[in-house]
Amino acid sequence: MPRPPNYEFQDWWNKQRENGHDVVPEKYECTTNSDNINNNNNNNNHHHPNSPFLTVEIRNPSSDPAVDKEMRARSVRQLSGIYLLKLQQIAYSVVYAVIYVVRTIQSRSASDSSHSRFYRAIKWMLILVISLLCFELAAYFKGWHFSPPTAETAELMVEFVYATWLQVRADYLAPPLKSLGHTCIVLFLIQSLDRLVLVIGCAWIKFKKVKPKAAMAYPVGKGDDEDLEDYPMVLVQIPMCNEREVYGQSIAAVCIQDWPKERMLVQILDDSDDLDVQLLIKAEVLKWQQRGVHIIYRHRLIRSGYKAGNLNSAMGCDYVKDYEFVAIFDADFQPTPDFLKKTIPYFKGNDDLALVQTRWSFVNKDENLLTRLQNINLSFHFEVEQQVNGVFINFFGFNGTAGVWRIKALEECGGWLDRTTVEDMDIAVRAHLCGWKFVYVNDVKCLCELPESYEAYKKQQHRWHSGPMQLFRMCFIDIIRSKVSWAKKANLIFLFFLLRKLVLPFYSFTLFCIILPLTMFIPEAELPAWVVSYVPGFMSILNILPAPRSFPFIVPYLLFENTMSVTKFNAMISGLFRFGSSYEWIVTKKLGRSSEADLVAFAEKESDSTFPRSTSESGIAQMNRLGVTRKTERRNKLYRKELALAFILLTASVRSLLSAQGMHFYFLLFQGISFLLVGLDLIGEQVNTTSS
Repeated sequence: MPRPPNYEFQDWWNKQRENGHDVVPEKYECTTNSDNINNNNNNNNHHHPNSPFLTVEIRNPSSDPAVDKEMRARSVRQLSGIYLLKLQQIAYSVVYAVIYVVRTIQSRSASDSSHSRFYRAIKWMLILVISLLCFELAAYFKGWHFSPPTAETAELMVEFVYATWLQVRADYLAPPLKSLGHTCIVLFLIQSLDRLVLVIGCAWIKFKKVKPKAAMAYPVGKGDDEDLEDYPMVLVQIPMCNEREVYGQSIAAVCIQDWPKERMLVQILDDSDDLDVQLLIKAEVLKWQQRGVHIIYRHRLIRSGYKAGNLNSAMGCDYVKDYEFVAIFDADFQPTPDFLKKTIPYFKGNDDLALVQTRWSFVNKDENLLTRLQNINLSFHFEVEQQVNGVFINFFGFNGTAGVWRIKALEECGGWLDRTTVEDMDIAVRAHLCGWKFVYVNDVKCLCELPESYEAYKKQQHRWHSGPMQLFRMCFIDIIRSKVSWAKKANLIFLFFLLRKLVLPFYSFTLFCIILPLTMFIPEAELPAWVVSYVPGFMSILNILPAPRSFPFIVPYLLFENTMSVTKFNAMISGLFRFGSSYEWIVTKKLGRSSEADLVAFAEKESDSTFPRSTSESGIAQMNRLGVTRKTERRNKLYRKELALAFILLTASVRSLLSAQGMHFYFLLFQGISFLLVGLDLIGEQVNTTSS
């Protein structure tokens, strides 16, 4: 049973209100600006006196509608003023940033790209894709992507222009672009097949444990009962040019070789034009001469021909005829003390063997992202390419250092020539055409240093990819006329030169940096997703297998390789058509990252036992003192070609959003960001470094 209502309190409440008394104390008064609440309260005041509902009056001290309206208008004006001020500040900031970026690009751009034909072509392509994007955006907001207009039904001039563009795009632009894309895809698949065959060959070598065998082995360490006749005469050459940071450690590594001093001569071939560096190197040579090492210093008065001219000049000395082999090391290479004892035995009993090449080992491969990515590439080169070619063909390209040559082979094939920037590949090809064989020893490693800045790496790659095209143009007829088998001729022409030196940079740049962005604006020529992602991803996995610790960097590696295709393509075209930059030979910048401490310890040990102590200071100690200033502050450069391609790819990624092409969008976006980072010089050594 519901409880009967009690009207006694309600009657008292209403009487108090009629007499004008405040029923609700002040501290319980509620204020509001809502007119709806006031109206509801007024309606509640007229309930029947016997109503069971309790009526409470909520007072509003500022219930004047005019006052509320004025306050709201004032608030809107204040907020509008604040927002306008913020927008003005943002506009000023954007304008200032654009001006700053333009001035920075003009002042810090790489000087070799601003006037090149290649850069101008990329710039015009950027203008084209931006114009096409604006056109497509306007059409998108008009809704023409759902129902495109035709020339017959067009009512406005803009509709007629867009309809004409669609017809021209489908009839005249898409077919040639699609044909070029199919050509690049075929080349891509052929090169991928070649890479797969190399990996399978390397796996077979590992599984069968196939290794080159030496006819004999030298004892480890030095003994008093050594027969000097068992040790052939070896000439060791270290060509260098202004190598302030690394000259000491390379000379020390060679001078402490575990080889009879009577059977070895070290030539320091200094092409430095810095007088201070010359004096430092001379002092280092004098110090080792005082310790009993047969070492001489050579400096050319006429320094022509770069490294090839330097080596050719040294081989012209009269005393060279007394030596049977020559070992060559660049200035940043430090062979282990047993290097000669591990390489010379392969020549015993192999009179047709011209070269023994060893593997490079990098002391700074974990220094930054750039060195990690280089380590992936070079690990595949040595572990797979060089090893497979050495085992199955007995031929590969000489790496220019960390190798031992038979001097007779060098003389028979014409010696060092300075006609290209890849003198090492040149002499290897000529020796191969003369019938000489090569051996690659993967177990013998020589310490060296990777370029840590993008500028140094870019110049190195330009030289490495322009030189082979120069060489191919010069020696093509010699290959055809040579007496080697047609199988070796085909290997040289189609695999060694065309496929691996020309096709690779051509399709990589054309397919992923030109055709793919254009297909976003000409969707009739769209590339399939497997070309964009699946096959490149699989190839990246194959490339990274020799360096399994680098698997976390597989995506940056794929993007960076496509980014470097710009430099490689430009270099390939320069070498093929003999442009001026193809003959540019710049010494790769080195920082002296090698293990000086190990060399110092070994040198001190040898000094205690066999070498007479010298009062002159150790060259390595001098280098360590100079190492205080090894790291200097540098300004990042801006690379125009890479920046222009970054904006092309990012513009194409925006266009791909209008077509809902997910895979293409992500590839273009991340590839554009990769180009942007490289163009801003944000990969490689630190932006600002301090003295250590």
